[in-house]
Amino acid sequence: MPKPRLAAGTLIACFTALTAYAQGSSSPTPAVQGNAITKVQNLPNGVELTSGPTLLRIIALRNDIIRVRAGHNGTLGEDASWAVLPEKRAASILVTPLKTEGDAGFSTRSIRVAVSLQSGELTVRRADDTIVLHESLPLAFTSGGFQLTETMPVDEHYFGLGDKTGPLDRRGHAFTMWNTDAYRFQESTDPLYKTIPFFLMFRKGQAAGVLLDSTWRSSFDFGVRAPAAYTFGAEGDNVDYYILAGPTPRAVVESYAWLTGAAPLPPRWMLGFQQSRYTYTPASRLMEVAERLRTDRIPTDALYLDIDFQDRNRPFTVDTTTFPDLKSTLAKLSAMHFHTVAITDLHIASAPGQSYAPYDSGIAGDRFLRQPNGSLYVGSVWPGPAVFPDFTQAATRAWWGPLYAPFAAMGFEGFWNDMNEPSIFDSPTGTMPLDTLHRIEEPGFRTRTATHAEIHNVYGMENSRATYEGLLKLQPDQRPFVLTRASYAGGQRYAATWTGDNSSTWNHLRMTAPMLKSLGLGGFSFSGADVGGFAGTATADLLTKWIEVAAFHPIDRDHSEKGTGDQEPWVGGTAQEDIRRRFIEERYRLMPYLYTLAEETSRTGMPMLRPLFLDDPQATTDGHPIDIDAGVESEFLLGHDLLIAPPPYPEAPDAYTVEFPSPHWFNYWTGEVVPQPPPPVRTPNAPAAAMDRIPLYANVKPELATLPVFVRAGSILPIAPLTQSTDETPAGPLTLRVYAGDECHGSLYTDDGKSFGYRREEFLRLTFRCEVRPDGMTLDVSPREGSYAPWWTQVRVEVYGWKPAAGLLTINGKQSSASIQQAVNALVFTIPERKEGSRITLR
Repeated sequence: MPKPRLAAGTLIACFTALTAYAQGSSSPTPAVQGNAITKVQNLPNGVELTSGPTLLRIIALRNDIIRVRAGHNGTLGEDASWAVLPEKRAASILVTPLKTEGDAGFSTRSIRVAVSLQSGELTVRRADDTIVLHESLPLAFTSGGFQLTETMPVDEHYFGLGDKTGPLDRRGHAFTMWNTDAYRFQESTDPLYKTIPFFLMFRKGQAAGVLLDSTWRSSFDFGVRAPAAYTFGAEGDNVDYYILAGPTPRAVVESYAWLTGAAPLPPRWMLGFQQSRYTYTPASRLMEVAERLRTDRIPTDALYLDIDFQDRNRPFTVDTTTFPDLKSTLAKLSAMHFHTVAITDLHIASAPGQSYAPYDSGIAGDRFLRQPNGSLYVGSVWPGPAVFPDFTQAATRAWWGPLYAPFAAMGFEGFWNDMNEPSIFDSPTGTMPLDTLHRIEEPGFRTRTATHAEIHNVYGMENSRATYEGLLKLQPDQRPFVLTRASYAGGQRYAATWTGDNSSTWNHLRMTAPMLKSLGLGGFSFSGADVGGFAGTATADLLTKWIEVAAFHPIDRDHSEKGTGDQEPWVGGTAQEDIRRRFIEERYRLMPYLYTLAEETSRTGMPMLRPLFLDDPQATTDGHPIDIDAGVESEFLLGHDLLIAPPPYPEAPDAYTVEFPSPHWFNYWTGEVVPQPPPPVRTPNAPAAAMDRIPLYANVKPELATLPVFVRAGSILPIAPLTQSTDETPAGPLTLRVYAGDECHGSLYTDDGKSFGYRREEFLRLTFRCEVRPDGMTLDVSPREGSYAPWWTQVRVEVYGWKPAAGLLTINGKQSSASIQQAVNALVFTIPERKEGSRITLR
């Protein structure tokens, strides 16, 4: 993006002011002259200001969210968005106008917005006077777009931007947003497959967020060009961004979900183990893999078919030589409790006169993209010359959806939209020309023609939207499963995702946790990586360790490239298979917890897999986010209660340190309390060690067959008996693992796992609370909420970290005859499930 045209003296003054403020000055001197505000108009929900040809409008959607729009020719651009929900853009609250001599703006209960009348610079503060965002230069329009420049305090850190490699903290790095087919990407590769122009700022335990709502190529620079400033901007001249004031990271993430929508509740089988390959063909090979998974008792829910099952790689076709009776094959797999997912790339083979229905119907309806001269755009992809649907038309999406009807009727239960950046083989840029024409005919948008330069980053999202909405129309009471490679902010409303074409290397395993944490912050909670790596052949140890870690990822899909070695769980011998099976089995035992987290995501937007600072922003004594500590990027939270701590360098045999974000934790595998480490021995007047700034740490020696997993004290985990798929009803009691501690609580959500019956109250929700008192412990199980009946008739309770004095058990005030047993590190008893709930007292 071109730089703003600023005089050298202005840049020097700007840098001086930036440096002074970043080092602690709270009142920077305006750095740019000649941008004075000439007109101020107070609005009921904000303020509108004029500076020369620039019109700036700032409005409050909520007390903690403002929207900033600007135009360079005295008018604002189109008020439309692919990312932000229409009803949220229309939200509004009354504000109090700002009355100061040098500023214009307004305040809400939570924030104060001020624009300098002298310089035009915007400052947003919270009610406690902490700064959310402070412009060090006013908005600058350039010959190719616009740029915003913000002061960057020395102790502020930046997270997000979705699909990115590199350190979780974006400070000191610069990024481009341009959806790109990045086969065999590496740690420095940028851009990647998705555009999520949303980031969080974190400083001294407080957080805020910015969403830049621009589908054009955009850029974010966190201190590379100027060490005391961060910048963001885009091509195109429609400035539209949102500031989310927090102040907690959780509040920021939930506000982003409020704006862009939370991911819908997926079918439960999505959370099971998934086995894929490019490609399982012919049908006998697919059945061989399915039968081996069941014979070896490796719990699995999904199998995938990549492009080779199609006729000449043409989407929405079947190669009848390799799959002569695909419907019968899918029926057999369904009877074995497998859910089969089919790839459906968006490129449609250019096949005039060949009775290829998607092409013929698309041509008849004028559904494909065109070049500036009016001819069809044709690019080469897997089927050879191909044409591309014009997904920014509602009518094109309505045409696309019914293409799935034969496949849904055949028995496919999920669909995979790949190559939708879009990836083009015969293009020097890897995608279609920027002057390719899209026709926007969409409710909420002005009907017009747009170039691919504007639509590129949203194209993959609209592809997955067309798939999702089409499946809903075909099967209105069945939750769709759509997996997409490319998307845009808000795309979580339509599809799950994965990190793309990674490699079978230890480094790519190490990169996975930061990437999934970043995707989760950007709305894509339901995400994963190709387990074992896609490109190349994984060694046996690499595959084992990857399967161990991925057992705690939201999506657990083993996928590999054509021409590489086999990568199924049994590859490498019995010893390796036994380790892998044990971790996959543990995932299925945790299914009640996983599904409860998925439902939380669908309500609040909180990601299943999280950075530690999201739940524990005050983890460190000096206020820095704990995730930036050396080695901690490999750690992640699965929900609030589980901490997974793989080695920071998983191929290395060296011992490493696990840092905890709160002071009391248990070993998930043994139930033992994580001991407080001995105080370090120091010489007098020695500076404080890094470990003094965190609540708890432990030293770990890595082993191939183990993975450190910990449970937060005060957690209550729901655990199920082992099954071989999520279709299978667990046999036995529900287990509640109670880990004694402060604010002890937990929850469970379940339903039929496939329909929208939960919208009709056909679900079951329970909450659990426990409290340790001087006279004993109480455990409260709430009455059932919802009409869905549980699969269990008994509840097995395991209590860790506490022992009764007398061994007495009462339920709802009556002494129980239930036997209390002492297991390893736990107290165990079993009680009947009660619809009206229970109060259990132990003394």
